[in-house]
Amino acid sequence: MLNSPIKLVVGLGNPGREYEYTRHNAGFWFVDALARELGASFQKESKFHGEVAKSPGVWLLKPTTFMNRSGQAVGALAKFYQITPAEILVAHDEMDLPAGGVKMKIGGAAGSNGIKDIVNHLGTKDFWRLRLGIGHPRELSGKLGGAMDRPEVVDYVLHRPGAEDQRAIDEVIKRSLECWPAMAKGDMEAAMLRLHTKPKEVNKTPKAD
Repeated sequence: MLNSPIKLVVGLGNPGREYEYTRHNAGFWFVDALARELGASFQKESKFHGEVAKSPGVWLLKPTTFMNRSGQAVGALAKFYQITPAEILVAHDEMDLPAGGVKMKIGGAAGSNGIKDIVNHLGTKDFWRLRLGIGHPRELSGKLGGAMDRPEVVDYVLHRPGAEDQRAIDEVIKRSLECWPAMAKGDMEAAMLRLHTKPKEVNKTPKAD
């Protein structure tokens, strides 16, 4: 399973200009960046309930069903092209990681309704997830613990990040793209090792003459 090349990359988000720059669309941001890297262009495909781009060896998908029904698009494309769950990478926003944090793993649902819907349509949790940290609303509200009210969470993910958080998210998307060649070959262990290794901090202290 760890050696299966990725043949379908899915970015999760909500369609429409009003959602384009919101935190919940971090998955869209990643797959858009990957499309630019690969020189691929998205086109709407009604039978796959989303926007689809093709590059040699890999399909890129942005569901247009809204986040909570993402599985409809993923299931349709995967079934049509006979892509197995282990060959699928789903990029999505993750509140349990700070802005600029990132983790890649196989399996689990992480409380994301979009991921849960994909699990329902594929019949398994055994696909890859690229979890792009967007931070948690409690960091802004000052709450130290306990559950947040649903309206607070929804309001948070459906708003734009601040400038500092946006820079951090953009940087981690760039780091994730650097791992793509390993993912495309199926070397997921190498991709995870590179992705989960924090970049060395540059020592900006001037050296003495």
